[in-house]
Amino acid sequence: MKSPGRPYPPRHVERAFWRRIAEGMGSEAAAVAVGVSAPVGSRWFRHGGGMPPIALAEPSGRYLSFDEREDIALLTAQSRGVREIARELNRDPSTISRELRRNAATRGGKVEYRASVARWKAETAAKRPKPVKLVSNERLREYVQQRLAGELHRPDGTLAPGPHTSWKGRNKPRREDRRWTTAWSPEQISHRLCVDFPDDEGMRISHEAIYQALYIQGRGALKRELVACLRTGRALRVPRERSRNKAQGHVTADVVLSERPAEAADRAVPGHWEGDLIIGLNRSAIGTLVERTSRYTMLVHLPRMEGYGEIPRTKNGPPLAGYGAVAMKNAIAATMTTMPTELLRSLTWDRGKELSQHAQFKIDTGIAVYFADPHSPWQRGTNENTNGLLRQYFPKGTDLARWSHDDLAAVQAALNSRPRKILKWQTPAEELDEQLRSLQAAGVASTG
Repeated sequence: MKSPGRPYPPRHVERAFWRRIAEGMGSEAAAVAVGVSAPVGSRWFRHGGGMPPIALAEPSGRYLSFDEREDIALLTAQSRGVREIARELNRDPSTISRELRRNAATRGGKVEYRASVARWKAETAAKRPKPVKLVSNERLREYVQQRLAGELHRPDGTLAPGPHTSWKGRNKPRREDRRWTTAWSPEQISHRLCVDFPDDEGMRISHEAIYQALYIQGRGALKRELVACLRTGRALRVPRERSRNKAQGHVTADVVLSERPAEAADRAVPGHWEGDLIIGLNRSAIGTLVERTSRYTMLVHLPRMEGYGEIPRTKNGPPLAGYGAVAMKNAIAATMTTMPTELLRSLTWDRGKELSQHAQFKIDTGIAVYFADPHSPWQRGTNENTNGLLRQYFPKGTDLARWSHDDLAAVQAALNSRPRKILKWQTPAEELDEQLRSLQAAGVASTG
């Protein structure tokens, strides 16, 4: 057995590192949290393809722990016998005897028991590497590669090479050409195998095995650059917790969706709103606000600022399109404050930076603002559904800046006077009036 060289961090440290990664921490922060250097954490994350290569559950008491091995080393140095050591550790004598025989250091021809070397030898011997299915089954590997990275052909059968690209070991380029391939997802490949080879059990592989063959270094089954053929184009896998709602940029820890009052989720209390922008041609936009309980909709007019189309666009220049942070704050405040204060409890927005002035907005209006998780439109489902209805009046690819405030008011009135199945065929305007009367009656009763 080769020399272990520099002592490697214990497995329980590596498990603790991956548990923190699963909680959403970055590799460097997770490394520091478990007591290893940031480069070691980055290397673990990169070699594992962003996912833990080991089981995160702690081993059972059947196996000797590092603390027990340290005790064995101390007692052995004191010339204690095997049975005495076993009694001290409450272990079977055969366990201690086998540990000393198998895992003692033998460097220089001298047998000496050291806990760090014993742990390394035990972990090395415990590895049971299995042959990777995509390495041993060439037919299966060719099938997977063809579905991932197969070439495209025109109707006449000639090759359609697409744009010239090169893989640089990083995530997909932003607003640049990507490689043209058949680009099946691993899940599609896994399930299609059962259709194409119903009687051949050898042609089976799980989608997770394909992902691991792509992302984990050392598997050697699929070329690393084939990750560029995946829809996400990620060079490393991203733990789910990282993509969930975390404070970042203008979204501080006190305005993430998990901080929103529970009463907003069940729609029992009116006054909780969802908001977003619908974008049109030439950077035009209309703000949309929907009350969660009644589905009442308000449209926010966002006229272009003076100088739009006359002043050349510059990086970090003034937001002349009409929905910069300050203009957006003022427009939403002017629209929402036309409603009774009883119906202004909270506003849930997506991650757009157009509402980065949310703190000042809350001071000005008293309305708490919360932000949905990244890439999670279902958390604002009422608003997304309403935006779909509005596209009947404001189709994609049209200039939305041509519509006046009165035009938006007409569309708003049409939408709010349309009966809804979810409201038992009441209109949003009727439902909102009923809720407002209920709130006012409850206020009178409580003061009486």
